[in-house]
Amino acid sequence: MQRTQHSSEPSPRRRRRSRGVHARGAVAALSALTLLLVAGCGGGDSDKPAAADAAGSGTAAAGLLGPADPASGAPVRIGLISDGKGPVSDLSIEGDVANATVKYLNEHRGGLAGRPIELVECDALADPAKGTDCANRMVEEDVAAVLVGSSSVAEAIWEPLHEARMPVMLAYAAGAPLKDTESTFALTDTSYTINALVQLAKSQGVKKVTIVAIDVPSTMVVLRASAPKFNAVGIELESVPVPPGTADMTPQMQGVADGKPGLVQIVGNDAFCIAALNGLRAVAYDGAITPISNCMSDKTRKAVPGDFLEGAVVPAMAPIGADNPSTQLYNTVATTYGKGIDTGRIAGMNMFMEVAAFEAAADGVTGDITGDSIIKAIRAMPETELPAGGGLKFRCNSKAFPSLPAVCVRGWLTTTLDGSGHATEYKSVNATPIES
Repeated sequence: MQRTQHSSEPSPRRRRRSRGVHARGAVAALSALTLLLVAGCGGGDSDKPAAADAAGSGTAAAGLLGPADPASGAPVRIGLISDGKGPVSDLSIEGDVANATVKYLNEHRGGLAGRPIELVECDALADPAKGTDCANRMVEEDVAAVLVGSSSVAEAIWEPLHEARMPVMLAYAAGAPLKDTESTFALTDTSYTINALVQLAKSQGVKKVTIVAIDVPSTMVVLRASAPKFNAVGIELESVPVPPGTADMTPQMQGVADGKPGLVQIVGNDAFCIAALNGLRAVAYDGAITPISNCMSDKTRKAVPGDFLEGAVVPAMAPIGADNPSTQLYNTVATTYGKGIDTGRIAGMNMFMEVAAFEAAADGVTGDITGDSIIKAIRAMPETELPAGGGLKFRCNSKAFPSLPAVCVRGWLTTTLDGSGHATEYKSVNATPIES
């Protein structure tokens, strides 16, 4: 495949503009937003967002997307590694959303530094060996940077890229990638859900929490590192790993209920969480529950009664399932530039966030667009609104969490589910400014 990203051709134009995705045309966009109603958890019958229906039409879409700013010149080739449709879960939505987002950026955000972005894709299929193969392919292709989706084998993907000093951006990361000070950028540490759990347990005065988690490598890394955080505040932690694909979790959930947990967190995709939630219902558990945002989809709301979900507190990085500027922009991009994208799935919104954040962070690159120049631009970026982040901001200067220098976002969002299992208002937590 021909390489074009390292062309010595200068950037065809440089634009002086705000870096945030919502910056240009903000007034017009906000006016258009008031005309749209978003149910927020689309892709399923009556729950399909109204904004998604209207997103591709006329004035409303134009107001949300902003004025045309087409990219031109030689394309900048960016790698995308996702698990795709694998044995653990179906994340093919990530590729669909990434391609839609790139089309939006190329038409309305001037691509990257004025040049069109071109994706080079590879599916890891939740297989460490395939993940390594995908990473090696990106090195051989000599792409300018690599975006890694919500992969369960992210560390296997990251290692060859890190050895090649290729810039890597992940929406979520755990383990060794978070310690990198050279070329890795993670929007958040996967353990933000643990931090949210500690804070929630403290606020509710509980002395024990139980985490029911899908038994995959990336999740187990987080769980193994979590106990000290609970011990430090006098809270007992019990972990219950359950293999992917377990349809009936009643036996495991009986053990959870018998252990008298003060609070149960569920970590997995929607199919896993449905089995866990219904297992808790089957054993008449009536305590507090906090599922992660990946749990919540139309499938979950249809499979689990709303009165069982009501009151559950959900930590998140993207405000999915509510009517807000973040979901409205994402829905518009997905329906204008994609086809059949289920906008109610958090995996899709997370990918939109990652691709758009990469563009916003690296857009200050000057001269030849190489891995080194992209790293320099991302490290020099000012604090910027996180695309689709519900008001969260990001800055990749290793100061959001000095102990985890790859992390770019400080804080998270939280929402409480209503009687139909939908998100209510999102609030930011611990989202203080990131210092220079």
